[in-house]
Amino acid sequence: MSGPSPWWAPPLHADRRPLLLARNRIKAGLRRWFEERGFIEVESAMLQVSPGNEAHLHAFATELRAPGGEATPLYLHTSPEFACKKLLAAGERRIFEFARVFRNRERSALHQPEFTLLEWYRAGAPYEALMRDCADVLALAAELAGAREFRFRERSADPFTEPEPVTVAEAFSRHADIDLLATLGTAGDAAREPLAGAAIRAGVRVAPDDSWSDIYSRVLVELIEPRLGLGRATILYEYPLAEAALARPTAHDPRVAERFELYLCGVELANAFGELTDPAEQRRRFEAEMKEKERVYGERYPIDEDFLAALAHMPEASGIALGFDRLVMLSLAASRIEEVLWTPVVELK
Repeated sequence: MSGPSPWWAPPLHADRRPLLLARNRIKAGLRRWFEERGFIEVESAMLQVSPGNEAHLHAFATELRAPGGEATPLYLHTSPEFACKKLLAAGERRIFEFARVFRNRERSALHQPEFTLLEWYRAGAPYEALMRDCADVLALAAELAGAREFRFRERSADPFTEPEPVTVAEAFSRHADIDLLATLGTAGDAAREPLAGAAIRAGVRVAPDDSWSDIYSRVLVELIEPRLGLGRATILYEYPLAEAALARPTAHDPRVAERFELYLCGVELANAFGELTDPAEQRRRFEAEMKEKERVYGERYPIDEDFLAALAHMPEASGIALGFDRLVMLSLAASRIEEVLWTPVVELK
């Protein structure tokens, strides 16, 4: 018995084509928006010595062969972040990129192993400037799509209403009745047992070997994320320092960092930082992340020493990565990411 028709079957392509043309309009409009504000479009190399050093991101590995046959391990990047920050160190001030990126072990209605991130960086600007950018980008995408609302499944949000800012601590209190800050120390350390007890009382399963980070993530995914971005976008900000490996601490509370995520219709759409520029602290965090990756998955990725060297020359800056395919999906009320990709990666049976 034959399987479902491939994406290139003419009837299926005819159904998807209006969405794909709308994708092009949104991309062209956003490109103009950035250029009108003095941003320079850049193109970063997909092959990197490190794909990034976040514990739960998984890369595609390959190798570079020299003419003599000597092999050098390389990875397809999971984000253009390291390359873009090197460009900031080189002297660029405002840059953006529509980057093809690759993440392994990710497949769902919202995930493809190859997808597009829209990243932009502002040297000398606070991360609050990116929050204002997000409001403008959402409204423009909806306008270009001819949409009055964003929609995913049964959830909807108004693209023209200002996003609601909510701290992570406020969200944990509001949706899980958990005092998250009480579990955090001023040095970025975290107390597992108080969070474990609060999570269990909230109805979240906690395993004996779960770390503080495991419990935090489960509460966030099960109780909080589905309630974000309903009616209007949510900006979830001031993440615990332990959950913000590339962000600097806030000036008013060393327990939390200058990180925010943008949510629409319960879907995480963007991730932003007030960028950390301390190479020694960044190395410490990378090593901690790779230790955790080795504990959970039995592997680790190399640290990009060239990136750490560039970080010492990088100006104060803020940067953000937005899932462009998800933005298109929500603008067009598509149910799966494949509907808005010109050539989706085929799922092997």
